[in-house]
Amino acid sequence: MVNRTSPLHLLALAAVGGAAGWLLEVLLTASGRPIVIPSLSLAVSLFLIALVTLGLAVPIYRSSRGLRSARVNPFFALRVVVLAKASSLAGALLGGGALAIAIYLLSRTVSPGAGSITSSFVVAGAAIGLLVAGLVAEHLCTIPPDDEDSSSHNSMDPQGAA
Repeated sequence: MVNRTSPLHLLALAAVGGAAGWLLEVLLTASGRPIVIPSLSLAVSLFLIALVTLGLAVPIYRSSRGLRSARVNPFFALRVVVLAKASSLAGALLGGGALAIAIYLLSRTVSPGAGSITSSFVVAGAAIGLLVAGLVAEHLCTIPPDDEDSSSHNSMDPQGAA
């Protein structure tokens, strides 16, 4: 059984990503090397992963709600849930790192090009989009509780109260 993603874990990963992004930029600047600028192709990749994650979760949602007659392979459903969870965690980590890089670039006395700051914010937005898509896909993959199970448990009440 896979537990739901905790908001505390997402915030912690975003903080770790932010600290790692900031520290990486500081260390690269201190050693005289060029700093890391996230590319726009990363943002496109994150966006496409978010779309794939949601696209894989929709048939599971339809099947579990009775909107589709075909049954879903439980192993496929488990893989989609794990993909959704990994997407939300990776989105938090990459979003925190990209935001830290953007803030670092804005904090410099010598302002870098507007393109590098913009690309950092675009990657951060795509990472946050991946986080949201992962959480939505995780929600879509939940199975509603069966009414039959709850009524059968009540009928088995040892005191006879049905």
